[in-house]
Amino acid sequence: MNKLTQYIKTPEQIEKMRVAGRLAAKVLEMIAPYVIKNVTTEELDQLCHNYIVNELNAIPACLGYRGFPKSICTSINHVVCHGIPKDKKLKNGDIVNIDVTVIKDGYHGDTSQMFMVGNVLPVHQKLCTVAQQALYKGIKMVKPGISLRAIGREIEQFAKSHHMSSVRDFCGHGIGSEFHENHFQVLHYDDPNAEHDILLPGLTFTIEPMINLGKHHVRILSDNWTAVTKDKSYSAQYEHTLLVTKTGVEILTLRANEEINL
Repeated sequence: MNKLTQYIKTPEQIEKMRVAGRLAAKVLEMIAPYVIKNVTTEELDQLCHNYIVNELNAIPACLGYRGFPKSICTSINHVVCHGIPKDKKLKNGDIVNIDVTVIKDGYHGDTSQMFMVGNVLPVHQKLCTVAQQALYKGIKMVKPGISLRAIGREIEQFAKSHHMSSVRDFCGHGIGSEFHENHFQVLHYDDPNAEHDILLPGLTFTIEPMINLGKHHVRILSDNWTAVTKDKSYSAQYEHTLLVTKTGVEILTLRANEEINL
């Protein structure tokens, strides 16, 4: 039996997911010009928070989620994910992921992208490119009948082809009225257990590969949130919220300036 059947959305729910996804994309569009040298991640968090609440009339899902103290995640350099915004200034050469989830009308839109600060080393530029391409590789596979295993395998093999690694400790997830739908995990590596998780029209979920320049292992810092690479290598991530359509995929968090040839 396909356990994903229980997560199929109604047309009304899908429409709410479209709205939430578009709003999440707008937050990243808004914040882009502010991600520059000497800005603090705390300032970026405040800008995003105020925009979500005051301009979009939405709710920042991260704030207070399982005790998370801020409205966005900001993950710099060797931070893999769940970095907490603080008063540390961005510096020339940094790469930073901003991860945004908004709630609108009870439904979630979840997306992230990398930003490069000033002059970034070519190897780190390539890391960001590979992470984005890994996401796109996964997205292009999405259609009814495809297994989650096939998507994870595609992402992992692509990372390996560039002598990089795909993080295993965190994954994409089903999303809707819940931030993370139970038992609907989208792994970014080849897992035989995902062979029978078959995509169906009306499912909504994220793909969000974290790609490391070094090995895939991570550790969690003492704040119980920040995940960093064990070998201190740099890490990059891109994320979209997706809808499985009758024939393929719809990207619910597509940004205005973003082009993906599906």
